[in-house]
Amino acid sequence: ESVFAARDGTVWVGGQRELDAVGNAGVTSIRLPGQVTSIFEDRTGTLWVGINNGLTFRSHDRFETIDIPDPDPKGIVTSLTEDVNGNVWAEVRGNPSKLIRIQGRRVREVFTEPRVPAATRLAPDPEGGLWLGLRSGNLARFRNGVVETFPNETASTAPDAAPISQLAVRHDGSVLAAADFGLLGWHQGTSRLMTVSNGLPCDRVNAVVEDEHAMVWLSTPCGLLELTPEEVNEWWRNPKVIVHPRILDSFDGWEPGDVSFQAGVRSVDGRLWFANQSAAQVVDPDHLPRNTLPPPVRIEGIVADRKEFPLEAGLRLPRLTRALQISYTALSFVAPQKVRFRYRLEGHDVDWQDAATRREAFYNDLPPGDYRFRVIACNNDGVWNETGATLDFNVAAAWYQTIWFRSLCCVLVVLLLWAIYRLRVRRIAGTMKARFDERLAERTRIARDLHDTFLQTIQGSKLVADDALSATTDLPHMRLAVEKLSAWLGRATEEGRAALNSLRTSATEVNDLADAFRRATEDCRIHNSMDISLAVSGQVREMHPIVRDEVYRIGYEAIRNACVHSRATQLRVELSYAQDLSLRICDSGLGIDPDIVLRGKQGHFGLQGMRERASRIMGKFSIESSAGSGTVITLTVPGGIIYRTANKQPAR
Repeated sequence: ESVFAARDGTVWVGGQRELDAVGNAGVTSIRLPGQVTSIFEDRTGTLWVGINNGLTFRSHDRFETIDIPDPDPKGIVTSLTEDVNGNVWAEVRGNPSKLIRIQGRRVREVFTEPRVPAATRLAPDPEGGLWLGLRSGNLARFRNGVVETFPNETASTAPDAAPISQLAVRHDGSVLAAADFGLLGWHQGTSRLMTVSNGLPCDRVNAVVEDEHAMVWLSTPCGLLELTPEEVNEWWRNPKVIVHPRILDSFDGWEPGDVSFQAGVRSVDGRLWFANQSAAQVVDPDHLPRNTLPPPVRIEGIVADRKEFPLEAGLRLPRLTRALQISYTALSFVAPQKVRFRYRLEGHDVDWQDAATRREAFYNDLPPGDYRFRVIACNNDGVWNETGATLDFNVAAAWYQTIWFRSLCCVLVVLLLWAIYRLRVRRIAGTMKARFDERLAERTRIARDLHDTFLQTIQGSKLVADDALSATTDLPHMRLAVEKLSAWLGRATEEGRAALNSLRTSATEVNDLADAFRRATEDCRIHNSMDISLAVSGQVREMHPIVRDEVYRIGYEAIRNACVHSRATQLRVELSYAQDLSLRICDSGLGIDPDIVLRGKQGHFGLQGMRERASRIMGKFSIESSAGSGTVITLTVPGGIIYRTANKQPAR
């Protein structure tokens, strides 16, 4: 279970109770009293052998024991090496573990835990000191009595300790370590870990050996792997690189196996030796046969939805093909089981698919279109046939998968979006137009109010002032004119306030039209002695504020006209909350000329404004008037237009 190559070409193989020397003359066996745990030859040619829990060296064909301070009955020597200064070092597993320095065949120093962590393998550092492969799975460097540990994340997070199986210091000073979790490396302060994610066929590595051509060989349960120097150098640059090692497995005569001690070594003739539980295997890198012939590739069949189709030019598969299976193969008589494939379906796959040794490709629910299937293969030594084989075929389209149908759908979607856009623009334009029309109507009403009342009063005031200025020497006449001017200006103030009140008063009311009309009649009493009454019937209802304001402004205009122009002795205002809202304003005045009722007074807009407001809220507006019998103005607004809720409070 341990192998070592001496400088004279002899390869020593240790077993349970024997030590075998393999040389040009054959195999010589030496019987020993126990298990061989480690083998090493120092620069003087002395052979050191760990046997059971002791350490011996061979002198004159005899094995002499080295006295180990504080020996542990269960301690065994797991590794031996020699540093650049000629010191022999031995790692003794026990409780505690020890690192022993031997010089002149005598123990000179002993380093125990925790000063030096427990190790499983030792290797000399070309710059002085030792490299330690620790039982924890980490690497450490021991130099001048100081230990520097280089932890790796995988070993730190592993639930169980995964010790280092073997160490190898390469020609460039880098260190490689074999472990159950992969190939661990350290180079110029950088740690790396190579696992199956990097292309290894399995994680576990039992031994690592570098040959004379800087090739790195890994003994694994999956076979003997060969990594080129270029792949290893690329691994140092990019820890996620994918390697493609050459694999020698059972088809090549390789017998995998795990050993407890030194599992691999390179002999002076360049051959590589690997031990397992039952035998020592040898590989000569310089004389390995190479298969340089790329394997010819052939596509054998295509099956769509369990129906086989002939391999012919212009192959057309039926529409709505769900499951597609393409079979292929490659011819190689050396090791057909190790032929590997890559394939790509142009028009579907972005990159090559690695199929390993699988000889079938599967696709599901391919959309309609033209495709080209390409497959390439490599032989057992990784020589690729880059030309491979190709198959062109077409998947027919269903009617709803055709270009014209999709184009029609796109056109319909565009038209739908355009219609929605136009409808939206039209609605926005209509809304804006309604707002502008409302503003224009309100400005027109204000202009009419100002023209009918406020501006006429101002004009009258100007005439009074002109009359006062015409006779500046007649003081009594001037005084009378000034008094008239004061009265006219007072009236203008009241009329201006009334115009503002018509804009603001209704908007401040929460709901009650009766209170608003009552205030309007009270303003009328200030300058008139007519008998005024206000009657309200029905239950007060919640009203839409815009419609309510229009009703108020119509009523206010009618009350104001009766107070200013009718010369009536009586004015009656009736407000009814029934199925519809009704407003009736009647006076006992002089009446209105029928022509004015029909067409309005030239330059005045009061009656016209009331009709426009009534039309805007879909109300029925009427005027009944005759000379000497007074005027009756009636407004009826549909309940569905003005009312918002059911009755909330009784009329007062």
